[in-house]
Amino acid sequence: MHEQRQRADALRNADRIVRAAIAILRERGPEVSLDEIARQAGIGSATVYRRFGDRDGVIRAAFETYFAEEVEPLVLAARDAADPGGALAGALTAAVDTLAAHHGLLKAARQSGASTVDIAARFMGPLGTVLVRAQQAGQVRGDLVVRDLAAIVVMALATAHPRDPAHHDPRRYLALLLSGLRPSDDGLPAPSSAEGPVTSGRSWAGGT
Repeated sequence: MHEQRQRADALRNADRIVRAAIAILRERGPEVSLDEIARQAGIGSATVYRRFGDRDGVIRAAFETYFAEEVEPLVLAARDAADPGGALAGALTAAVDTLAAHHGLLKAARQSGASTVDIAARFMGPLGTVLVRAQQAGQVRGDLVVRDLAAIVVMALATAHPRDPAHHDPRRYLALLLSGLRPSDDGLPAPSSAEGPVTSGRSWAGGT
C-alpha cells in the first residue's frame, strides 16, 4: 500500500511539473529554466531532476502531453467524417493552428530535440484510416503514408513566428503543401529507410 501511494504521488508530481512547464512556456517564452518550472509546479528542483533527468526531459514530456491532449483529439475526430479528403485537410489545418498558438513550447521543443516527425507521426497514426479512405476515393495521391502527413505539419510550422499571431504564414504554406497531396501520375521518391528527427533550420518553432 505504501509503495502504491508513493507511485501515485510520483505520478501526480510528474503531471504537475509537465503542466507547469506548458503554462510557464506559454506565459514567458521558451527560455525558462528548470528551476523556474519547478517553482511554478511548487515542487523542489531535485524532484524534477530525479523524475525527468534535465530540462530537456521536462520539455519533451510537456510537448508530448500537449500533442496528446490538443492535437490527437483533432485527429481522432476526423476518422468518422463522410468526406475523408476534407477531413484529412481539416485535421492537418487544425493541428497546425493549435501548435502554432503555443510558440514558446514549440521553440523549446525544437531546442530540446523533441520536434521530430516521428513524435508527430505517433500521435497522428489514427489519420491512417482517413488517408486510406481518401486514397480509395481518389481524393489524394496513392503513395502517401502517415509520416508524410506528420512531415507536412512540421514543415508548415517551420514558418510560424510570434510576429504573426494570426498564423498567416503557417496557413499559407500548409495550403501550398496540401496542394501537393492531390492525385498525380508522378510518383514520389522513396522515403528514407531510417526514421530520424527533422530538426534542422527552424522546425516546429519557426522564427524567433
